[in-house]
Amino acid sequence: MIKRNIALYFLYFRYMMKIGTSACRDKYKNKYRIPSNRLIGYNYNTNGCYYITICTKNREHYFGEVVCHEMQLSEIGEIAKLEWSKTAELRPDMNLRLDEFIVMPNHFHGIVFIDDNQYNMVNVPVETQSIASLHYKNSFSPQSKNISSIIRGFKSAVTICARKRDIIFAWQERFHDVIIHGDDDLNRVRAYILDNPQNWDKDNYNE
Repeated sequence: MIKRNIALYFLYFRYMMKIGTSACRDKYKNKYRIPSNRLIGYNYNTNGCYYITICTKNREHYFGEVVCHEMQLSEIGEIAKLEWSKTAELRPDMNLRLDEFIVMPNHFHGIVFIDDNQYNMVNVPVETQSIASLHYKNSFSPQSKNISSIIRGFKSAVTICARKRDIIFAWQERFHDVIIHGDDDLNRVRAYILDNPQNWDKDNYNE
């Protein structure tokens, strides 16, 4: 009987701990987290146009401030601007093109094109040792050459520079991406990026 009571108490204790942990997680989750709209099953090394948003941790104003509707970059803000501008140059094999981008007090917006490259070309015949055999590259290899790898490299470069210069700085863990479809979509996003400083007072990221 004693053993049975101990076992029941242990199960009850585990259940209560599970409830407490779940409640705590529900209380604090997504406070500063960027919601993901990533398409399940979509291959993000596919050629296309992507609109990227990345926030600082807790949306702290590390990158500077908007003064009279103009962005005044801090030291780390200037670093972020420089590192993003080098994105295509550092990844020539991915055939990238940068479009409009802006560094705001606590976030970054940018448009990047991934054009045809060796990682996203589909149905390209590849010779093997057997002349009679043809294999085809598929768009799922390698997974490192995609939007996530671009953002990881950019965030890492900014963070490393901040540490070398003893600048207090941190990124939010995730990022937000939107696939741009067509010129109308592209022009709308371009306008939004360019108008960000003028609209800062009513921006959802302004905290």
